[in-house]
Amino acid sequence: MAQRKDDLATTRWRKDLTSGKLSIQRLYFVTSLPAGAATGTELAGWIRGHWKIENQLHHVRDTAFTEDASRIRSGSLPRTMATLRNLAISVFRQDGHTNIAACRHTSRDPRRALTALGIT
Repeated sequence: MAQRKDDLATTRWRKDLTSGKLSIQRLYFVTSLPAGAATGTELAGWIRGHWKIENQLHHVRDTAFTEDASRIRSGSLPRTMATLRNLAISVFRQDGHTNIAACRHTSRDPRRALTALGIT
């Protein structure tokens, strides 16, 4: 892969705690910023911010709601379902839940969700 002047590269080390195996990845990022427009610390913060969103929202949507297995693929319904999933996650977090798997408990009784929303 040819590296352009405005491409960013970083190296990430990861150790599997089960096997003890160390893996090293070289990651490339593309930015529209000219070279030298941002510090390494700023760029690293933006990269971490991206993965924070990925881990806090998209990963939760896939594991708790099996979003990747959804067969809804046409029209505006996929976006609508993603919005409803985001709403559910936000309600649980606002209600103080850090483990979104707790939504399974709420799904057994719809009145619990109304209570979390302050409706009943």
